[in-house]
Amino acid sequence: MTSDIPLEILGGISAREFLREYWQKKPLLIRQALPGFESPVSPDELAGLSLEEDVESRLVIEHGERPWELRRGPFTEDTYQQLPERDWTLLVQAVDQLVPDVAQLVEHFRFLPNWRIDDVMISFAAPGGGVGPHFDNYDVFLLQAHGNRRWRVGQMCDAESKMLTHPDLRILAEFQEAEEWVLEPGDMLYLPPRLAHYGTAEDACMTYSLGFRAPSAAEVLTHFTDFLAQFLPDEERYSDADLTPADDPYQIQSDALERLRTMLTEHMSDERLLLTWFGQFMTEPRYPERVQGPEIEESELFAALSDGAVLVRNLSARLAWSEVDIGLLLFASGQSRLLPAHLRDLLKLLCSADALHVDNLQPWLADEDGRNLIWQLVKQGSLEFADE
Repeated sequence: MTSDIPLEILGGISAREFLREYWQKKPLLIRQALPGFESPVSPDELAGLSLEEDVESRLVIEHGERPWELRRGPFTEDTYQQLPERDWTLLVQAVDQLVPDVAQLVEHFRFLPNWRIDDVMISFAAPGGGVGPHFDNYDVFLLQAHGNRRWRVGQMCDAESKMLTHPDLRILAEFQEAEEWVLEPGDMLYLPPRLAHYGTAEDACMTYSLGFRAPSAAEVLTHFTDFLAQFLPDEERYSDADLTPADDPYQIQSDALERLRTMLTEHMSDERLLLTWFGQFMTEPRYPERVQGPEIEESELFAALSDGAVLVRNLSARLAWSEVDIGLLLFASGQSRLLPAHLRDLLKLLCSADALHVDNLQPWLADEDGRNLIWQLVKQGSLEFADE
């Protein structure tokens, strides 16, 4: 089985072994996970991205106007001319949505559900730079791209862990170091959720951070119940037919809670609605404004494909699919579509192919459902012409 094949990106262990022994359990240092890796983005290019209005960026300056000063972009060229020589870090989010070569890195992690991947953040740190000891509530792979960074890992943390008083950053007040490594370009460190870690630049360095979506229980309950409420009529309310006389009219009896639990369970256990919500929620684009399609006629789109045009997935779009009892569900950038079962192979192609063209789309060019789906995804902006 492919899941048992040793993977270089995991240091020669298989995906099955990694998921069994390390995933969400303990850290894994992988020397030369990507041998000879050269960053497709230079430090100057990363700084250039932070000047743009629609790019999310931050600067953390350890000895700024206050300890661990946080500044939010967009920045200006003057910002960098005024920075100290050391002890600061630039962080730029979702670079994979801006640079195709960075997006290609995700291909190394196809042994994990693609819909779980959040984004690739890139940080540049001057010597001594870091963001302080902290923990994340999600899994992360840290790939060293340039220079050297010292990583220290410590204790497992939770909501009770003591934090420094800071208006913007969650920095641990106590860090109990357990292990320490210096990573060189091509080295990678996997960290499970809630593990304290502290990275410090040995010299000017860049680190790629591949993070994963992990919605909190509070997010799930809040968003799912809001979604569910759209389908419930106002007249459906708490009811208590066959109520027996109350011994004490001020006491809430257990049978009232049981009626309430029954009403909630009836709706929250609807598997198809839960799946629809979950697929939409997990494919919502981080920056919806980047997923905007053109007004185009179906005939115009397929004429262009016939003339050699190529479609690719928008780097900011997210696609996933699933199967239900009445067909297939495609989730595309926060929306869902119920589709007939015969489009299964088309859904797999749309989600996985690097490019879509008249050759690999041929089986569906004469299928009305298939043509309409491709057209709708282009109009939505999840698919776009390769030369745009």
